[in-house]
Amino acid sequence: MTDTPLTIREMCESFDVTPRTLRFYESKELLAPIRDGQKRLFTRRDQARLKLILQGKRFGFSLEEIRQLLELYSMGDQQRTQLKRTYALGLERLNAMIAQRDELTVAIGELQAQLDWGARKIADLEHAAAAE
Repeated sequence: MTDTPLTIREMCESFDVTPRTLRFYESKELLAPIRDGQKRLFTRRDQARLKLILQGKRFGFSLEEIRQLLELYSMGDQQRTQLKRTYALGLERLNAMIAQRDELTVAIGELQAQLDWGARKIADLEHAAAAE
């Protein structure tokens, strides 16, 4: 992150997002770039917020959850409330992801067993056809 405000193009390049994504987050009041005529300038604060938004999305948080966490930053309690809430939500999300992974592991095992059965069946049919 830089102290120099970034243009929308520079933000897109720095964070690998589209201008549409930045405008969407701005419309949801998650980002508040400085307006200079038609130009948007994204401050260090916007850059930090976008980094947190993208990380939160990658972890599966909703935009509303991300908004609530970002709003807690300015409570004036040295981010104690924000950290506690982020930790609690993070723990919930981690547990959900672990459960999803476990379900996916079971599904992968079942599909693999079906594919193995199918491969054996195909081989048996081809062997029988070759014997005729």
